[in-house]
Amino acid sequence: MTAGAPSAPPKTSTGDRLDHDVQDGLDAAIAQLRSGTRAWSALTLGQRRTLIRRVRVATAAVAEEWADTAATSKGLPPGHPLRGEEWLSGPYAALVALDAYADTLHALAVGRSPLEDLRTGSAPGARTVVHTSPLTATDTLLLSGYTTEVWLQPGVDAATARREAGLGQLDPAASGGVGLVLGAGNITSIPYLDVLYELLAFNRVVILKVNPTQDALVPVFERALAPLIEPGLLRIVRGGGDVGGYLTQHPDIDHVHITGSESTFGAIVWGPSHTPGAAGAATRRRREGRPLLKKPITAELGGVSPIIVVPGDWSAADLRFQAEHVVTMRLHNSGHNCIAGQVVLLSEDWPQRDAFLDEVRAAYERAPSRPVWYPHSQSKLDAARSSYPDAAWCAGGTRALIEARPEDATTLEATEYFAPVLALVGLRGTGQEFLDAAVAHANDRLVGTLGANVLIDPVTQNALGDGFERAVADLRYGTVAVNAWTAFGFLTPTATWGAFPGGTLADAPSGMGIVHNALLLDRVERTVVRGPFRPFPRSVSSAARGRGLSVLPKPPWFVTSRTGAAVCEGFTRFRIDGNPAKMAVTLVKAFGA
Repeated sequence: MTAGAPSAPPKTSTGDRLDHDVQDGLDAAIAQLRSGTRAWSALTLGQRRTLIRRVRVATAAVAEEWADTAATSKGLPPGHPLRGEEWLSGPYAALVALDAYADTLHALAVGRSPLEDLRTGSAPGARTVVHTSPLTATDTLLLSGYTTEVWLQPGVDAATARREAGLGQLDPAASGGVGLVLGAGNITSIPYLDVLYELLAFNRVVILKVNPTQDALVPVFERALAPLIEPGLLRIVRGGGDVGGYLTQHPDIDHVHITGSESTFGAIVWGPSHTPGAAGAATRRRREGRPLLKKPITAELGGVSPIIVVPGDWSAADLRFQAEHVVTMRLHNSGHNCIAGQVVLLSEDWPQRDAFLDEVRAAYERAPSRPVWYPHSQSKLDAARSSYPDAAWCAGGTRALIEARPEDATTLEATEYFAPVLALVGLRGTGQEFLDAAVAHANDRLVGTLGANVLIDPVTQNALGDGFERAVADLRYGTVAVNAWTAFGFLTPTATWGAFPGGTLADAPSGMGIVHNALLLDRVERTVVRGPFRPFPRSVSSAARGRGLSVLPKPPWFVTSRTGAAVCEGFTRFRIDGNPAKMAVTLVKAFGA
């Protein structure tokens, strides 16, 4: 069961009891990690940076296999236009995170704060803002027009933020013990990135249980992370809920981190509820505040993400581009994303409402077909069909588009479908009145606090002024994206990722804690992503109003991009080798989108 050799799927006996050989293998892996805690504590910051650079070399060597294995496992054959998703959300995300962590370790090793050269500012409510990207010329080139900010909790000033940045690496010899990471099954970089954060933010060596949907990637992970496996800092195991249940209750596991569903989180914390008797016991423990889990846990659990469309005077090109943007937020990875946009909040009083909806319907239909591959997704689609019999279906009945009045949208707003279900809900008002109503609706009606998206043209945003920034501050979400998708915050390693603060064991619809955070910031409230309302060349007019210049005619992650697969692969290869000639070819392809 250790990751030094090819891993075999664990044998299990009936029920939730493990085969003795499997249990012995898990116990041995944890014992090896106990020894690994001493090895990690003995490393200096400089040695840790060298180790991270070795992981980068190993990861770069398997990048192509990683992307190909992931795409194939999701039913995307060679040549499929959406295979680029697996380059960007897999090895690309891993490589940029490694670079950012290496920079942070270098800064700390020479006695500097990771924030020393970063610009800071302020946001409504006595919040300090750390401008966290772009930080390099490469970021500016590849992701032009997009920025990220980390907003700290109210009252934390810039000097305190600089002093506290570093988390576990401020005291590298202090061991955090052994952490368990229960890996996500949808986006392939998630378990990889969660391992890095446990190690670097908390000095915890890690046992990673890979979700069964990613079993095919275990050999790739083993080679990519071999520099961590060899000294006993990481072990990778496979298995289902029985293996996960055994590990969460293991006395030598000091902390649990899960990316998954709220129901799985509840089963870990309060006990399983798949039978009437078990459900009753779990309910009693929750009511009495007696969790079954006796160790700390953090989690990222998804939710129902809003897309707030602020009415303005949009051109026909704006309507088409932003419709494709909305459809991308829903259909990326076939909708199997924790922050897939699910509920579009529109103004009933917007004169262009019907024209925009026409563009959304057309983009939803013309996006490339692909399998709905995640386990149990078909049952979610069936539930949507049952709850909303008037829904429009396209792509062979695999995508639902539902228009609903607020009073009829309760199920849509309380159910994370994790499948291609997109809802359109109308609210009254325009301008600040609409925006404030949409923010309140998202906060109060939609389940979860992970990510919210806002689309607004530069003229309207400038007209709203401080009122717009106040509305952003009022959104209770861990990532807020303005003219971007919150997934950009996920992809940016110096941003933070997680639910809005305030989740508890008894009530954590989107989880507790954050990950990524390569600057190792403390006391974080949220990340704010800002992007260009228009692509190149129309972005020039937006830039003239101070709202971002993009040199991309269409972001390569758009599901409607004709060249997205080649461009996402080219971006990743440039991160690997920095070859400017090859990058020039990639940029030419980007203009063919």
